[in-house]
Amino acid sequence: MAALPGVPESYWVESTPTTSFPSLEQDITADVAVVGGGIAGLCAAWELSRTGRSVVVLEADRVAGAVTGYTTAKLSVQHTLIYARLRKSHGEQAARLYAQSQQDAVEHVFATAAELGIDCDLERLPAYTYVESGGETEQITAEVEAAQQAGLPASLVTRTGLPFDVAAAVRVEDQAQFHPRKFLLALVRRMADDGARVFERTRVMGLEEGRPCRLACENGTTVTAGDVVVATHYPIFDRALMFSRLEPRRELVVAAPIPPEQDPGGMYITSEHNTRSIRTTPYRDGQRLLIVTGETADPGSGDAGERFQRLAAWTRDRFTGTQISHRWAAQDNTSTDHLPYVGHFHPGAKHVYVATGFGGWGMSNGVMSGKLLSALITGHDLPWAELYDPRRLHPLREAGPIAKLQAKAARHLIGDRLRPSHADSVDDVAPGSGAIVRIGGRRCAVSRDAAGVVHAVSATCTHLGCVVAFNQAEQTWECPCHGSRFGPDGAVLHGPATRPLEPVDPDNP
Repeated sequence: MAALPGVPESYWVESTPTTSFPSLEQDITADVAVVGGGIAGLCAAWELSRTGRSVVVLEADRVAGAVTGYTTAKLSVQHTLIYARLRKSHGEQAARLYAQSQQDAVEHVFATAAELGIDCDLERLPAYTYVESGGETEQITAEVEAAQQAGLPASLVTRTGLPFDVAAAVRVEDQAQFHPRKFLLALVRRMADDGARVFERTRVMGLEEGRPCRLACENGTTVTAGDVVVATHYPIFDRALMFSRLEPRRELVVAAPIPPEQDPGGMYITSEHNTRSIRTTPYRDGQRLLIVTGETADPGSGDAGERFQRLAAWTRDRFTGTQISHRWAAQDNTSTDHLPYVGHFHPGAKHVYVATGFGGWGMSNGVMSGKLLSALITGHDLPWAELYDPRRLHPLREAGPIAKLQAKAARHLIGDRLRPSHADSVDDVAPGSGAIVRIGGRRCAVSRDAAGVVHAVSATCTHLGCVVAFNQAEQTWECPCHGSRFGPDGAVLHGPATRPLEPVDPDNP
């Protein structure tokens, strides 16, 4: 594989300090326990802590890292072509409530940043959804009409700040972009100063529902809480059967410094070219950092290197003279009806809540879910609570997508086991690569790092048993069924899996 462009790190992570909250070392009790320290979990914890409740945040790694640290970080109500679809599938009122809840989230970030004096590169800009093909302009026209009916300041334009022509675009005013870690790290510091307890490197493994609820952590400690929020991006507990209603996907990101005069002056997205999302952010020496996202694919598809090259080539072609400085990847989940799940975890849940299924728009939805979950737990009403209720089910509308997801998982669960091993022996695995190798009669995930050291682990995902696949560009093992990701040593990088891949001795199977 040709050398990939840029440093393999998120700019948001690189440009902010690492956190160092302690691990949980003893049993504790709180009014509310929040599982997951990304934007949804931290916003929920922040809102709840302001009501006077005692709050505990439990993060398996580092807060505001993982998915939140690898986002594009747009704060927008314009989520590609969503309003025409919502109007058709859920009705005009649903589209209006969606727009209201998302714009409320955008404004809440401005209000919070102003109240706490947070410098997070927050900028108010228009958002665009565009098409380059003249044959696709009808869907843009329909989206403008639906967005206007939903109460948004949307208009149809044919000129943008992009350095190439578009056939048509939806322009929505008063949207925003920011540095997500600068915002969230300030929020968590203030929250901790005010009494909330934040624990990192504390992986939750089990949940006992009741009054109170109990959470079992990997190191044997227990957290007892009156209410629990599960904000782990993909829920780590399967009791709500959300694995049959969530589809994970990965998108790649490249970034390049540009002079300020080349800034396109807005946030842009198109579903063409396998998705292209464009924005900038303030960068060093007075420059702007151009951030381009795209090349949507399923986890475990195995061609991330080629897709990084395609995305970088597109960026250099459309923004001439750019040199890629960073690359990273983001992962998200889309629900079968294209609306997030925020609320009671399952029909029988009384004190357990969930936030997931943000469909690639985790910034506004993370803030929205924080406010909504706080309202539900404290007994207050928000007009869009029913819209996002995870207990909803629309059999006629969702039967097809659910069946498709189930068939996909079954195909991997069964079909991947019937395939021959990807390499005949450990010796066939080259430095920097990985393959499924049969060792001692069992399928093993074998990788060899750049120094030639071999790492061998079980090839069976610890979530529901699918066979993992190697992502050479990111040096990770990925589950093609539900999106769990593991390091070469088997360590869990991304759920729903909570247990690592079992290590294997390649010399003594």
